[in-house]
Amino acid sequence: MKRGRHCDQLSIRTSTRTDESKSVRRKRRVVQRGLRREPDEANGTEKGGIAILELLDELRVIAQNGLEYNDGAEDAYDRQRYERVLELVSDYYGRALDVPPSAVRESLREELGHVSAKVGAVAVVEDDEGRVLAMERANNGRWALPGGYVDPNESAEEAAVREVREETGLDVEPVELVDVYSVGPGEGNNPHSIVNVVYRCRVRGGELRLSHEGTDLAYRDPTRLPADAWHEQNRRYAVDAVESSDAAASAGSDAKR
Repeated sequence: MKRGRHCDQLSIRTSTRTDESKSVRRKRRVVQRGLRREPDEANGTEKGGIAILELLDELRVIAQNGLEYNDGAEDAYDRQRYERVLELVSDYYGRALDVPPSAVRESLREELGHVSAKVGAVAVVEDDEGRVLAMERANNGRWALPGGYVDPNESAEEAAVREVREETGLDVEPVELVDVYSVGPGEGNNPHSIVNVVYRCRVRGGELRLSHEGTDLAYRDPTRLPADAWHEQNRRYAVDAVESSDAAASAGSDAKR
């Protein structure tokens, strides 16, 4: 995808998810939050843990795709092997990240179809001074842009809008696709590969409020805040978005001359 693709004609579709699907999403988020917990140095995930998570993610994909595409009676023995691999993966995820293996196993079994990377949506909301709206996360004290995983039957644009509303109370609309970023397993303590879609958004309404996920909410200059004060790759997302915004403004100014 090209950076800087404007989304002025973007249509935010109304969700048709049922109450039952919302319940399933809430349950899945609980498990995902557990899988994203900070590592425990005592169990070896702090030092060399990235290699462990990469291995577990690879085995997870092999097992889940094996179960998806080998469901005939002639593959009964293969299914047993894939089931065993998935069981071991769940157990070791639990050990490495201090999450109940049964919860991990149940979450993995809920995934249907071909297993691929998780998709996240991130929103960059600027003020008139070029600062970006960021939340100080309650779980690690680092600053992060509004964002999260894309839910089933939801577009990345819808997810970005929803996450901003849930985490900040503001109503926004995406105006530009900043870029698409890949995050490997183990980066930022994520157990799976993630593809993050980052949008620059404009505020349409709402009232700024802090959610239970954070301890502070403020507009911050991404270039003045230390890199280690940011959550995962969020500083990069913010800087890229501000630079893209500045470039668009400069191009517009030159066109008027």
